[in-house]
Amino acid sequence: MEKKSFTITLDGPAASGKSTLGERLAQVLNFIYLDTGVMYRAVTLAAIKKNVDVNDEMMVTKVAEEMDLDIHPATVADGRSNDIILDGEDVTWEIRLPDVEGNVSQVSAYKGVRVAMTEMQREFGSRGKIVMVGRDIGTVVLPDAEIKLYLDASVEERAKRRYLELINRGKVATYDSVLDDLKRRDNIDSSRAIAPLRPADDAVMIDSDHMNAEEVFDFIYKFVEEHQKID
Repeated sequence: MEKKSFTITLDGPAASGKSTLGERLAQVLNFIYLDTGVMYRAVTLAAIKKNVDVNDEMMVTKVAEEMDLDIHPATVADGRSNDIILDGEDVTWEIRLPDVEGNVSQVSAYKGVRVAMTEMQREFGSRGKIVMVGRDIGTVVLPDAEIKLYLDASVEERAKRRYLELINRGKVATYDSVLDDLKRRDNIDSSRAIAPLRPADDAVMIDSDHMNAEEVFDFIYKFVEEHQKID
């Protein structure tokens, strides 16, 4: 396989730190970075904007199939990883609003939504030299990826990190509410019938409970260096 098709997948549960890690890894390798979670957030936001009931699987799937979604490198220096353009509108930060946060796990469980997004993700992956982050990238979207990583941590540790992140951003939150939300999302992600959250059989497992972000990055980068020579 030519190196231009080289792909790295990074899966894991909510708030495991995979997005931050994936973005940094892509920058160091000079790869494209794609957090597929933003695509499901975009579907959720699109449904909300169209006043579609997020419990209506058929209508939400129709939204996913018809929406115009574009993702490209950031053009604004405001902390974003990418520009998320939905139907011609920059919604990069809008997809992080509480209404989207509270409904994205349910929307992402719909078969039709996943089919539509998987097709789009594979098209991105076919361009090569990409670090793609999500829940089912190594198992479903890019099962032939050269390197597959799975970043995990206990739900309590993930809740602590997410809570501190929210507080540092000036948001109002409690640890218990964050913990409950993550438990709910984990249950939806791991129990859905279509592409449930799980590591690929050949994925490298990283438990970050007792590792900081720098230690996790060093471990992964060394693994990539040792197992593949990337120009």
